[in-house]
Amino acid sequence: MAGLKLSDFPRPCAELWQEHVPAFNLFTRNYTQWRVGAGGPIGLDYGVLYHDLDRQELPRAEQQEIMDVLRIIERAALEIFHKS
Repeated sequence: MAGLKLSDFPRPCAELWQEHVPAFNLFTRNYTQWRVGAGGPIGLDYGVLYHDLDRQELPRAEQQEIMDVLRIIERAALEIFHKS
């Protein structure tokens, strides 16, 4: 209405550290797998995430590192979802 277009607002660019790529990839492959309560999303479905990791046949220690980073991503997403 004011003559503005979506292209007038470029998306911000963020740098992804190489050690966080596996967790980010896991998140983006499963970003539709949220558990939802009466107030909205409450967390990701870890059963789905663990199944995805198992299919990659990664060592347990590496899976744990990926899940540790993924929990940080999950927490940030939940904060955005529930921002008032």
